[in-house]
Amino acid sequence: MEFKVFTLNCWGLAVVSKNRRHRMQAIAEKLATSQYDVVCLQEIWLDSDYQLIRNKVSGVLPYSHYFYSGVTGSGVCILSRHPMEDVFFHQWPVNGYIHKIHHGDWFGGKGVGLCKLKVNNYTVNVYSAHLHAEYDRNCDEYQAHRVLQSFDTAQFIQMTSGDADLVVLAGDLNTEPGDLAYRIMLSVPGLVDAFGEAGETVQNCVATNESLTNSYTPVALLKKNIPGKRIDYIMYHPGSSLQIDLKSYTLPLPHKIPGCAYSYSDHEAIAATLIVTKSEIRSLKSDQHMKKTVLEESIEICDDALRGLNNHKYLYWFFTFVLIVLLVTTLATDLPFGYNLNFIYHILKILITLFMFYTLMMATIWNKIERHAVIAGKLGMETALRKLKAKDL
Repeated sequence: MEFKVFTLNCWGLAVVSKNRRHRMQAIAEKLATSQYDVVCLQEIWLDSDYQLIRNKVSGVLPYSHYFYSGVTGSGVCILSRHPMEDVFFHQWPVNGYIHKIHHGDWFGGKGVGLCKLKVNNYTVNVYSAHLHAEYDRNCDEYQAHRVLQSFDTAQFIQMTSGDADLVVLAGDLNTEPGDLAYRIMLSVPGLVDAFGEAGETVQNCVATNESLTNSYTPVALLKKNIPGKRIDYIMYHPGSSLQIDLKSYTLPLPHKIPGCAYSYSDHEAIAATLIVTKSEIRSLKSDQHMKKTVLEESIEICDDALRGLNNHKYLYWFFTFVLIVLLVTTLATDLPFGYNLNFIYHILKILITLFMFYTLMMATIWNKIERHAVIAGKLGMETALRKLKAKDL
């Protein structure tokens, strides 16, 4: 059988995302005339946008599920031509910081969504994820979070796909080919990158974000003629008695919405058609050396993150002590500026108190939560690494 997959980060932030309403309408209309088996969308942050797309495509994709999570929702939804037998959402234990409001990943309660489909008597597990964004490649404070999210997703796929005839992972993974998070996705669960299987025929389909043909790519990047980056993926692997061949890999949407001067999103959609055939019973082989390498690198990243958390804890404790001293000083002394500034002096004391509680929380509760999440991920990596090394003995 043929199995057609589509994925797109829709850039659906309220207020912030440009031309959002019209773009969502255009995405819905495009999908309503499609013949995909499954569609994975990310950054559908508003329930109204999800309902719009869901209702518009119901004729060709009658089954749908939105993975509600966090404050704003995960932004991830899956629409399918085939019945959904089971759905499940696994939220990642580390996902940015609550005080980094301008980044906002924490508020999405991000994770990986699973829809188990029944397709012509085959069981197909479709996973969709949207990893933490990389805001500064030269100084990436979220590298450990993204590595842990990647390993968590890889483990989740391994542990839930035992009875699946076909496994598909589609979404914005916010990691470029060759990055550690990307290599974890391939090596740990044994997935195949559809782009890599397509070979030389898709060299013009490399950039899925900040593409030179996308209307939302910053002008500064266009002037430098930077070709963009590939951070959106369709990955897959077959069950033990099936063979999967890639028929096509494309960027299916036009550069611009017809009749408009802007694109469907700041990302490019990707689509892949897989050919599923029965084969002799075989065991799936994976590159054990690569798996060991990525696990060792991941453990090092976790160790660096734990050292950083320890330093942050002492730094926040220091600020807490300074703020306590300032607060006690303001409470124990008379108003030094005269009674005309009494209001401002009280505001200052309130601000000192608020900052003190913030630094205290970061030194204790938040530090402990993140530390435990990193340790949990590291222990999982060490267990997987020990298992691989035991096989070599």
